[in-house]
This record gives sequence, structure tokens and C-alpha cells, in this order.
Amino acid sequence: MRVNVTVNGEQRQADEVWEGESLLFLLRERLGLPGSKNACEQGECGSCTVYLDDVPVCSCLVAAGQAQGREVRTVEGLAQGDRLDPVQEAFVEAGAVQCGFCTPGLVVAAHDLIRRVPDPGDPEIREALAGNLCRCTGYEKIMDAVRLAARRARS
Repeated sequence: MRVNVTVNGEQRQADEVWEGESLLFLLRERLGLPGSKNACEQGECGSCTVYLDDVPVCSCLVAAGQAQGREVRTVEGLAQGDRLDPVQEAFVEAGAVQCGFCTPGLVVAAHDLIRRVPDPGDPEIREALAGNLCRCTGYEKIMDAVRLAARRARS
């Protein structure tokens, strides 16, 4: 099957897409966007989180065909050319990036939170990030990064 999808503002097409293929596979393997990570393939870890029509989803759980005619925004699409999104910058500056496997999903989740809730408290941050698992940290640097990004977004 052929899938036509807008990814990060650009019309993209993939041919010979298998009916059971995930959006994650389509993005990483067919369209060359490796930012979203393939960790659990069960929607449990959040590493593959992307926006689908402006709603965060685990792309491992979305069939590629469901993206037909829709808009996808990946972690790569948050940046403005060579300039990182403020959330991405905050993750780097706060030291919230360790092995990096969970980072794309955490960045998308934090980005979504900050656009919905400009001044999130710690309970809101924890709830927003609850679907994302990090195996390297105690989450404190991640929390610092989200606080930093939110503070900057309000300025």
C-alpha cells in the first residue's frame, strides 16, 4: 500500500507499506527519521512518541496506514532548522540526556505539556512524563529540564 503523510511540514510518500507496519517503522526505516526510538514496541516506554495531528501518540502502536493524509511531527521536527527547540536546548543544558534512548519521547511529552500548561508544577510534569521510561536516571535532571524549558517559554 502507498502512504502519503505530511512529516515535519513536508509531504512524504512511502510505497509497498505492509498493512501491519507501524508508524514508527515508517518514520525510521522508510523515511529516514531515526529520532523516535524503538524500545518496547508495546506503547509502554514512550521512546517513540510523536505528534499525530498535534496529539502525542506512541508511534509503535499506530499502523502506518492510519497516518495516511495526516500530519506527523517528530522530535526532529521540533527544531527550527539548525536551531533546537527550547525544550531540546533545556534537556541538553540541564544534563537530562544520558544514553539518549528515552530522550526523544520525553522531549515530545515535555513540549506538549508546556504548550498546554505554560507554568506546570512538579505534579503536572510527573503526570505528563509518566508514560516515558528512563532507565539511566532518577528523573531529577529531566524534571530540571522541563522546569527550565517552561521558565524560558514564559519569558
